[in-house]
Amino acid sequence: MRKLKTSLLLSMLVFLIVVSAACSSSDDTSSNNDGSGKQDKVVLDYWHTYGEQEEKVLVEEIKPAFEEEHPHIELKLTRQPHEGLKQQVIAGVAGNAAPDLMRMDIVWTSEFAQLNALAEVSSFDGFEEVENQLFDAPMSTNFYDGGYYGLPINTNTKVAIYNKEVLEKAGLSEPPTTMEELEDAARKAVGAGAAGGISIVGVGQTWDYLPYFWSLGGRLTDDEFTQFEGHLNSVESLQALETIVRWNEEGLISPTMLGGQPGTWEGIDRGEYLMIDDGPWFFSILMNEEGKISPLDYSVWAPIPEGVNGSRSVIGGENLVIFESSKNKEAAWKFAKWMTGEKAQKIMGVGTGLIPTNMAAAQDPEFLELPFIEAYVEQLKTALPRTPLPQWSEVEQVITLNIEKVLRGEMDAKEALDDAAKKSDNIINK
Repeated sequence: MRKLKTSLLLSMLVFLIVVSAACSSSDDTSSNNDGSGKQDKVVLDYWHTYGEQEEKVLVEEIKPAFEEEHPHIELKLTRQPHEGLKQQVIAGVAGNAAPDLMRMDIVWTSEFAQLNALAEVSSFDGFEEVENQLFDAPMSTNFYDGGYYGLPINTNTKVAIYNKEVLEKAGLSEPPTTMEELEDAARKAVGAGAAGGISIVGVGQTWDYLPYFWSLGGRLTDDEFTQFEGHLNSVESLQALETIVRWNEEGLISPTMLGGQPGTWEGIDRGEYLMIDDGPWFFSILMNEEGKISPLDYSVWAPIPEGVNGSRSVIGGENLVIFESSKNKEAAWKFAKWMTGEKAQKIMGVGTGLIPTNMAAAQDPEFLELPFIEAYVEQLKTALPRTPLPQWSEVEQVITLNIEKVLRGEMDAKEALDDAAKKSDNIINK
């Protein structure tokens, strides 16, 4: 009887071990085995928002290069539309259906980090080595609550772009280097018949006007992004806003700022505007339009003119994030490190014109052969991120609404900034 009990006990233990092993195998895609001794590939689900040319490089160059170096990992690439994407990601996180990785707008990262939806990449092995290879400003857009929750995969900013003929009418052979010179050139250009001198594209989002507000001395928050009071409504911020208001009242700003026509590129193409500001993508788009004059022929570009706070522009771009729900974090981190390395960054930069976040790739001679790129790489050295707060979307609405009211003469500048600072602090301290 004792032998029978011992035999039954051993049989049960063997059964439990087999079942446990099977369950563990089914839960971890990185350890599947087909019985032949060969490990199954880890399939990484990667959502992205690349355009057609960018996706072509991703599929035809990036994917095979990565998979050749990492034969146990396969990339499943899914292009997502911009419209409704944020809601789709929120639903995916709530329903445990998020991908392993995603190319995410930089202003979303802290918001999803606050929701505990993203893995803290600064806790992964080798993070500091990766961080040291990347531009500081794009990297900062991944910071939340003492950690980093993504890596900047591509970056951009805006520079000043001038119509050559209008610039000459303003008496200049080179772009203005200071805000005072820009104001003087705009006054002369408008006096010579231009429809606008300084073309701030709008006030519907901070991306539109922050280069001017910052360069003229304005601030949004303290350095730790914890308080708007005393910064957004400081004396320096008030003076910056009042300067923009004065430009508008004097007719130095193009109609675009408050929704007028023509648009920025149309106005500069026609020779109606002295200056606009924009990112590098429009050069690529317009240079490839059939039957259109290349912007390289009628424009010249330079950093945003310096004000009391130097030459400041705004950081744009996307971050590569790993979702906390991913069962393949180790493989996802390998791809994230590889994708922000010099090789991959150069492939995407040369093939698409996207500005690398990897400093070595951004200085690659082949990449810098693109005629307009060097100005953007230089501007990135002093560009600033929009405030990396989870509540940024709500805060931005408050600030832009008040500034638009000031420019339309519906609100006093000091009252507007005081009100916006108070409401913004209330939002982030809820």
